[in-house]
Amino acid sequence: MTILEHPPAGTSNALVAPPGLKGVVVADTEVGDVRGEEGFYHYRQYSAIDLAVSRPLDDVMQLMIDGSLPTSQAARERFAAEVRPLRPIPTELRELLPVIAAAGTPMDGVRTALSHLAAVRGLRPVVDLDAAQRRADCLLVSAVTPTLVCALHRLQAGLQPVEPRDDLDAAGNHLWMITGRDPSPEHVRAISAYLVSTVDHGFNASTFTARVVASTGADVGAAIVGALGALSGPLHGGAPSRALALLDEIGTADRIDAVVRPLIERGDKIMGFGHAVYRTDDPRSLMLRDVARSLGGPLVDLAETTEGRIVALLDELKPSRQLRTNVEFYAGVVMETCGVPRSMFTPTFAASRVIGWCANVLEQAAAAKIIRPSARYVGPVPPAPVPPIGE
Repeated sequence: MTILEHPPAGTSNALVAPPGLKGVVVADTEVGDVRGEEGFYHYRQYSAIDLAVSRPLDDVMQLMIDGSLPTSQAARERFAAEVRPLRPIPTELRELLPVIAAAGTPMDGVRTALSHLAAVRGLRPVVDLDAAQRRADCLLVSAVTPTLVCALHRLQAGLQPVEPRDDLDAAGNHLWMITGRDPSPEHVRAISAYLVSTVDHGFNASTFTARVVASTGADVGAAIVGALGALSGPLHGGAPSRALALLDEIGTADRIDAVVRPLIERGDKIMGFGHAVYRTDDPRSLMLRDVARSLGGPLVDLAETTEGRIVALLDELKPSRQLRTNVEFYAGVVMETCGVPRSMFTPTFAASRVIGWCANVLEQAAAAKIIRPSARYVGPVPPAPVPPIGE
């Protein structure tokens, strides 16, 4: 496949533009990749699933931002000492949060809040910054975004935000700032695995958006706000709650066929099944299914039974598709079991994905080249005469 950056005059039809840019390589990256045919994805040189089951989000943040994992407790603590002071919400922004929270969902609010954060903290265009200042801006945005989404959630629920705690890691703080209760070790481990598994996932829509904005030289806040806008779409980050809504509708195992078979026969999308990249089992779904099993409970039992039956129905009715569960199916089950409200599913996704966005912003800013693709014009043949105005 050849993509012509500057096609010669009269040869615009030579431009290959598959729907959704599927299969088009638009950049080189060291951040990570997805190998869909193999059911494998990685952050830098490490399996993302291996990291999810062995390292906390704080370590993975260091890997993504600085390029290496901490290999000692002292190195881990040095990085943590940088991040901790960045988690609290600045006073100037905290005073505006009740107004922001009243205007929409936490996903709506965090876009507004981050725009204001960029203003009050004086985040400047990345094109004007050295590498150290770009890193500092990315650390700030990565550290404070979880605090913002949790504070917005609590304000919308009529509760006062709670401050992040120095004795909790990122996953523990996320649960603490949502519920105001000490999280159990089991729930911290489960949410940590989920958060790590969603830090990055190739050139998805939101990551690509972040890189496009960063390529213009805009500030880190602008790039992340753009990415948040992309993630808010139900076909990207909004699916976990929709997948759980399907389980709600099913209710009991004996209703699976009655609910699901008509959906498949009509050609409706089954939320939580199928993926744009994976042609085999989604490794995140397999890992989160194990996490869900470790938590146990009626919802987990129903999810496993439903998964098995839906796969069988899909194989029967859509044998050419080979659709399997994606990350959203068990993500919703794990978050619900750990006490994360459904309105916080996508914001929780964003709380981890912001780290991957920032890693991509840093890489794109270092490239210092604007992303400016071409489009193939398919409208009426120009130049046409401009029609006169009639009587």
